Amino acid sequence: MTVAVTVPYAAYLRVYEPLAAFPEPERTHWARYARRDRLPGAQEELRRALTDLLPLPPVPVPVHESPDAFVTVVDGIVCVCPWRTRLRGWMALEEAAERYPAPLLDAVLPPLVRRQAVADFERWLERNPDARPWIRSATWHVPVRWFVLFADEEREFTKGSEGLVMRYRTPMVEARRRVARGLKVLRETLGEGPLIDGLVDVGRWLEEFHPRSLVELDYGGLVEVVPEERLHADRSARDVAEGLSALRDGDGERAGGAYERLTERWAAVRGLQHAS
Repeated sequence: MTVAVTVPYAAYLRVYEPLAAFPEPERTHWARYARRDRLPGAQEELRRALTDLLPLPPVPVPVHESPDAFVTVVDGIVCVCPWRTRLRGWMALEEAAERYPAPLLDAVLPPLVRRQAVADFERWLERNPDARPWIRSATWHVPVRWFVLFADEEREFTKGSEGLVMRYRTPMVEARRRVARGLKVLRETLGEGPLIDGLVDVGRWLEEFHPRSLVELDYGGLVEVVPEERLHADRSARDVAEGLSALRDGDGERAGGAYERLTERWAAVRGLQHAS
């Protein structure tokens, strides 16, 4: 029997923490890890995740936690973003249970497999009550709230040996400041709602990391399906910043224009999911 695996074209929000943020012996592990001649990239992480979906029954959550991480250097300081694929697998399974009807989930993941994964997660959480992922993901779009964290001048659009890269990077202090400013504007002009709830959630997540961390928004697999000319013209962080500025100034027309550009852009991307 052949199993068809749909590639999850996803974008990622990552936090890279300095080595000083990790307790021993994890700090020593990451220090040694960062000195390797070759470090895995995002495509390798994706390939490993897809491999787990091929067996019958599929493996929704890895049996062992990944010892890998993304590594970067910020002002001479080594920072790492642990993959934590096992924790993220459990969290993705929880989200799937809330998002999709049971018959669809049963066809992809047998109920027995899901129940076992949930039981494993509950036992694991009892031993690790403060656990949190360094990576968040979103399929077929980038959540608008993520763009609040970044400025247009932090946008990087390059083509290298591994293909196109579209990302934003900013210091943690800037990301937290922009979240606070964005929440203030939204609460004063729009009141409570899903956008505010989502931004509050992101802000609480950021507070769990070292203040000298780096925050990254990576378009990930979306660069494989969105035409290059669309990516080149994509200034979503600028549109979000302009929309917030317009709301603060009471300029509804300008805010509406920024919102329209965002919704049209990401509706087009989501539409690619069903393209033949």
